[in-house]
Amino acid sequence: MAINLKNDDEQIVAEINMTPLIDIMLVLLIIFMVTSSVSLDSGLDIDLPKTSSKTQTKEGQAVIVSLDVAGVISVQGKKVEGHELQSAITNYLQSEKTQTVIFEGDQKANLGRVIEIMDIAKKAGAEKFAIAAEGRP
Repeated sequence: MAINLKNDDEQIVAEINMTPLIDIMLVLLIIFMVTSSVSLDSGLDIDLPKTSSKTQTKEGQAVIVSLDVAGVISVQGKKVEGHELQSAITNYLQSEKTQTVIFEGDQKANLGRVIEIMDIAKKAGAEKFAIAAEGRP
């Protein structure tokens, strides 16, 4: 009587288990999304004016209004038409629970247009204003 010790049902599985890799990638994606949403940049291509003076930067609640070279206005990174500007600023001021507006304008943007936007922001309920600038190296 011979005993067959080979069991053909048990084969070696030589596949890579993708589940832990996918779990790690999803956790990294969530961490990246949370940390990147905290940044103050609007993500628009605006050439900010340069300054040699340093001021304290406050991270936190503020509504960012951007004006590019072509005169396109954006509030919190979203393009807004002129007739919708006041209501957009009002909505963002209420949702952020702030009264601070930061103006971000290209160096070649029309200064008169910025004054008009500031006046609209005042009507929308803004009380504090700041102008974004880059520090010189």
